[in-house]
Amino acid sequence: MKYSQGKTGRVFVVRLEDGEILHAALESFAADRRIDAALVSVVGAADEGSILVVGPKNGRDMPPIPMERKLEGACEMEGVGTIFPNEDGKPVLHMHIACGREGATVTGCVRRGVKIWKVAEVVIIELLGVNARREMDARTGFELLVPRRPSMTDLTRHAGER
Repeated sequence: MKYSQGKTGRVFVVRLEDGEILHAALESFAADRRIDAALVSVVGAADEGSILVVGPKNGRDMPPIPMERKLEGACEMEGVGTIFPNEDGKPVLHMHIACGREGATVTGCVRRGVKIWKVAEVVIIELLGVNARREMDARTGFELLVPRRPSMTDLTRHAGER
């Protein structure tokens, strides 16, 4: 187990509009507001044609071959995720959502593009003093979260910010 410790900073309440792409909109929002780390929650609707990554074809193959599922019709949506910077310092959203329609639900990762249908409500809770970033893992091909214990410099740097 690896971990980092921090505390909460700013809290944002965001409304995404019809046609916005979930991960692109939130990563842009985070970059514009210099959000380094955050917990993200979303509730709303995903539009038909949105694509979810629903798992690896074979969980033991490396690198994994992703299975994708295209949503048929607009779906109710809820999800949770995190934002952390990649090795280039760019904020990257990792979020899983559940989308339901007519008694059927599909759950997956939003990375391939989830288009908002009419509206989505998002709460972003900024995490301060957290020393973590997404680093490319050659074995899986994923940008994996690598938390590290914060240094005294990290804690001091964030103590009076924002």
